Amino acid sequence: MAPCTFASRRLQLAAAALLGFGQLLSAAPAAGPDGVARRQSITALSNAQIGSFTPFTHYASAGYCAASATRTWSCGANCEANPQFIPTASGGDGDDVQFWFVGFDPVLNSVIVAHQGTKPSDIVNLLTDGDIVRSSLDSSLFPGLSSAIGVHDGFQDDHADTAPDVLQAVQQTINEHGTNSVVVTGHSLGAALGLLDAIFLPLHIPNIDVKFIGYGLPRVGNQAFADYVDAQPISVTHVNNEEDIVPILPGKFLGYHHPSGEVHIQDSGAWLACPGQDNPSDECIVGDVSTIFDGSTSFHDGPYNGVKIGC
Repeated sequence: MAPCTFASRRLQLAAAALLGFGQLLSAAPAAGPDGVARRQSITALSNAQIGSFTPFTHYASAGYCAASATRTWSCGANCEANPQFIPTASGGDGDDVQFWFVGFDPVLNSVIVAHQGTKPSDIVNLLTDGDIVRSSLDSSLFPGLSSAIGVHDGFQDDHADTAPDVLQAVQQTINEHGTNSVVVTGHSLGAALGLLDAIFLPLHIPNIDVKFIGYGLPRVGNQAFADYVDAQPISVTHVNNEEDIVPILPGKFLGYHHPSGEVHIQDSGAWLACPGQDNPSDECIVGDVSTIFDGSTSFHDGPYNGVKIGC
C-alpha cells in the first residue's frame, strides 16, 4: 500500500469525522454537531462525538484569519486542518467589519460559513456595558418575524454589515456544489453572528438544512428569540469551555436568554450535553459560573478538544 500523504491523511481524518457526524444524525437522541437533542438529563458525549466537532472548531478558529488568507485557503494550521475546503468568498477588514468566509467542504458535503470573533476583553466590555440595547430584528433581513423577538443591537449591526454578501456566497456555493447542507460556525462575537445567520439564511434560501455550531456564545436575544430559535427546524449546538464568563453575558436579569443546545466542557475534559435553555445545573455553564466573579475570560479561547481559537 502506498504511504499516505499529509493531505490524504487529513482527508481520512475528515472522513472519520463525517462518519461520526452521520452516526450522530441517525442516533436518537443525538449529541454532537448534528444537534444536541432536548433531553431530560445531562449526558456525556463519547470520544467519537467530541472528535466530530474538531473540523468545525478549526473553521471557527479560521474565522479570525484575514480575508486574503481564507480566500486562498492559506491561513496556516487552521486551513491545513481542513485541506479539502474549497473557498467561495471572504470579506471583512477585521476592524469595522468582522472577517467572514464561505465555501464548500466536500468531505462533509456542506457549505461552511464562519465569522470572526473578538478578544475576550472586548466582548466582555460590549456585553457588560450599562447601555446594552435590544431591539426587534430588521424586517428586511428577517421578514415575517414577530416584533417581540429582541436581539442585542450591536450584534444586529455587525450581522447586517455582512448578511447580503454572506447570503450571496451561500447561494452561489449551493448552486455550484449541489448541496442543501449549510453549517454556520464562529467563536465569541463570531458565534453570535453565526446564530443570527442560522435563522437568517432559511428565510431567504428555501429547503436548506442548517446547523449552527458555536463556541463561547454570548446570549444574543430575549426569551422570544430563544424560543424562536428552539422552534425552528435547525440544529443548534453551543459549546462552552469550563468557567468561561462570556456565555453568561449579557445577564438574564437584563432579559437575555440562551436557546437550547448547550455542551459544557468540564474541568476534567468531559463534554456534557445540557438540555433546555440556560440549564441551572452546576454541570452546565449557568450553574457553574453563577456570576462573572466565578469564572474568567482565560477559558474563552479554549482549548476545545485541544484546539485553541485564533489565527
